[in-house]
Formats: sequence, C-alpha cells, structure tokens
Amino acid sequence: MVDLQLALRSLFENEVEFVILGGVAIGFHGSAYLTQDLDFCYSRRKENLKKIVAAISPFNPRPRGFPEDLPYFFDETTLQNATNFTFETNIGDIDLLGEVAGIGDFGAVKNTSVSMQIFGCDLRVLSVEGLILAKRAAGRPKDLLVLPELEALQEILKNQEDGD
Repeated sequence: MVDLQLALRSLFENEVEFVILGGVAIGFHGSAYLTQDLDFCYSRRKENLKKIVAAISPFNPRPRGFPEDLPYFFDETTLQNATNFTFETNIGDIDLLGEVAGIGDFGAVKNTSVSMQIFGCDLRVLSVEGLILAKRAAGRPKDLLVLPELEALQEILKNQEDGD
C-alpha cells in the first residue's frame, strides 16, 4: 500500500501540477474502495517534469517489473520520452498518466477535477463524473465493477446540489 500522505505532500511541496485519479480519488469522494497505488495525471510541461523528478526521486522509482540488475535513470528525459509510467517506489506503487482514457490530456483532466483539502494540502481530485468517464473508457473488469458505486455517489451529489 502506498504511503499517500508522504507521496501527496511531496508532490504538493514541489508544486507539481497534477490531478489525483483512480482508487485514491474514489476514496476521497467517500467510497470504501481500496487501492494499492497512487495514480495521477500530470502536466507534461518541461518545468513540471522537473518538479515531478524532484518530488518522486527521493522514493527511488523504478518501472514495475523492471529487472533489478539493470540500471534505471529517473529524470526529465525519461518523462519526456513516454506519457504513462507505472513505478514501484520505496513508499509504494505510483502511476503517472499524461493522458486519461475517456477524458484526454492534463488540461481536460484538470477541468474535470475538484479541489479538496487533503493532509493539509489544497489538491485537485478527478470529479465523480470524470471517474465515471475514465472507468467506462478503460473498460477493465475492475473498472466496470466500481461504476455502480460511482453512479450512486453521483446521484447523491446531484441531490445535495438540488437541495434534496
């Protein structure tokens, strides 16, 4: 299980532009859904890539399943050369997504996010509506299984907004 507080505080303190996704986002919206990793969408601007490297390097990231005996360099060039990454780190698994299926790039994801106070930090979290779009687009069995709960959460939020 990832140390969420440590990971999110490091991203926040390094001023990384990111939006929390996946199971962590679902949990922050009030679900009991459990996840083992932290997924986030990130801005691919060069300045932001430097901030990501500063935020995550202390946790010794390596691609999940990458042979232990091979050297791996986590730097801006690495992040420039691909869009999505699945890392194992000293504090748990962290996945970086430059684009999210069903939504688009960081700008579109940010526009579909909400602000939340988490561990004393003002962070962006993908909205319930955005999570539904992303989970439907991903289409994996584990994603489809959580859709009924997300749709119920969406209905509760809609009723709260309508004053019911």
